[in-house]
Amino acid sequence: MSTPSLVDLGLRPFFQQQLSLEEVANCFLGRIIEQHKSDVIILAGDDALRYKLPPNFEAICVGDWVVFNQNRLVRVLERQSLFQRKAAGSSRDHQLIAANLDVVFIVSSLNDDFNLNRIERYLALVKETHAEPVVILTKADLCDDVEDIRQQVQQLDSLLSVHCVNGLAHNSLSVLKSYCQRGKTVAFLGSSGVGKSTLVNNLLNHNEMETNAIREQDSKGRHTTTYRTIKWLPEGGLLMDTPGMRELQLSDVKEGIKLTFADIESLATACRFKDCQHQNEPGCAVVKAIANGELSTRRLNNFHKLLREDAHNSATLAQKRAKDRTFTKMVTAIQDQARSIKKFK
Repeated sequence: MSTPSLVDLGLRPFFQQQLSLEEVANCFLGRIIEQHKSDVIILAGDDALRYKLPPNFEAICVGDWVVFNQNRLVRVLERQSLFQRKAAGSSRDHQLIAANLDVVFIVSSLNDDFNLNRIERYLALVKETHAEPVVILTKADLCDDVEDIRQQVQQLDSLLSVHCVNGLAHNSLSVLKSYCQRGKTVAFLGSSGVGKSTLVNNLLNHNEMETNAIREQDSKGRHTTTYRTIKWLPEGGLLMDTPGMRELQLSDVKEGIKLTFADIESLATACRFKDCQHQNEPGCAVVKAIANGELSTRRLNNFHKLLREDAHNSATLAQKRAKDRTFTKMVTAIQDQARSIKKFK
């Protein structure tokens, strides 16, 4: 393609308005298109520039718009959307995944990997960012009841876009290309082996991402993508591929959970008690909906589960932040005391 403009990269007034007159005169604006452990790749027009991350620089991720000069990164602009998760393992911090996304493709295969609870989990995370979620059900050529499963997903939200595709058939992917127009940034999320890399390769029209066969015993795949990067699509959009999320945990996404389970939230307004937990309380409209077949027990159970997980992880993060603030104050006090002693010696 010809030299990309900042508009091709997704620049909008939301970002431009954050620049000071001094930054406009003396700095450059670019977008992070690739992230590694200690450095990032910035695209600004046709220049792809590698910058080392300065010590103690603010958290940064692929998709961020950054102000920089010839020597260093200056700052990260406020994000229009941010996708993050609780860091994998025992870490209590957030891990930034991607910034300034327009559409997030939630990918699930139509084999043994299919799981409504997992899709709802992804929906909660995506809706928290206010990006548009689109569910992609892959390996349609290997499933005998495609429409039945598609309807199960559609029932989660009547306005949700749900598409069934065969990732190996190019004509099957035409519906996805409508989301990939100039200046739009899309990302793929889903567990390993669901076909994300195959979709990426076909949308790019060449084999960019390594793919591996799934294991026959559990229909799961080996992890193939190892870093986050943005790539150009033939339609003019930008595509971000992310490593498979093996330990997806929720934290600080209560709004996203409520948006994902808007039907339960709506039913709850008719409960007799404002603090109804939708279990054994009298006059519970949610329990009544289950008895009438309007709501599934599975969905209510997952709603409770995700709220508990979010509350636990969010509280853990809050405790860590408070502990860090206390430790910082203690260190500052000790340093001040040491300086005072040295001054009077």
